Amino acid sequence: MIQIHSLQAGLPATYEMDDGMGGVKTWRTAIFKRPVAGPVRATLLGLEGDGQADKRFHGGRDKALNVFCFEHYAFWVKAFQRDMLPLGAFGENLTLTGALETDVCIGDIFEAADVRLQISQPRQPCGTLARRWEISDLVQRIEKQGSTGWYFRVLQEGLLKAGDALKLIERANPKWTVSAANDVMHFRKGGAQAAHELAALSLLSEAWRETLVKRK
Repeated sequence: MIQIHSLQAGLPATYEMDDGMGGVKTWRTAIFKRPVAGPVRATLLGLEGDGQADKRFHGGRDKALNVFCFEHYAFWVKAFQRDMLPLGAFGENLTLTGALETDVCIGDIFEAADVRLQISQPRQPCGTLARRWEISDLVQRIEKQGSTGWYFRVLQEGLLKAGDALKLIERANPKWTVSAANDVMHFRKGGAQAAHELAALSLLSEAWRETLVKRK
């Protein structure tokens, strides 16, 4: 059973960090998501109380909810050499249990309470996450590990809370798991033919389709 382990939200804020040369530099980000209690409304553009600092690459209808699998936390606790990691450590809005990237597919539709969600693309980790944890190659490590998570579109708005079960109600593309899509995007598995086949999926996010269709 796929279940919401926790929900996280956070608004953009300005932070200071060491610039490596004895000084301080500032950066604005919403990567620091924190658990929220009680039911939270999921809208077409994301959770209420959540936001993105750079909307060129984050947010929007195709990236309304950022998802990460709780099962990956044990691996990254060891990799980060920490005793624990806080929920929302990867900037996710929903931390789920019961499914990995190999188990879910592009276009899958789930019901959770009165909300309807659809997988639009794998999450593509960016340098902001590496900056948060001060690990320069973190993006590459996440891609290699395959623990990217994914994004949900919100097809039907409503309230979500920790403990809600996600029921799969439609699967249009059983060949194209989130893991398979990652292999094509990040490691060019299958070459241009696979990239163009994936790009042809109407349920894939517009951003990924635009990137993949240019592959030669």
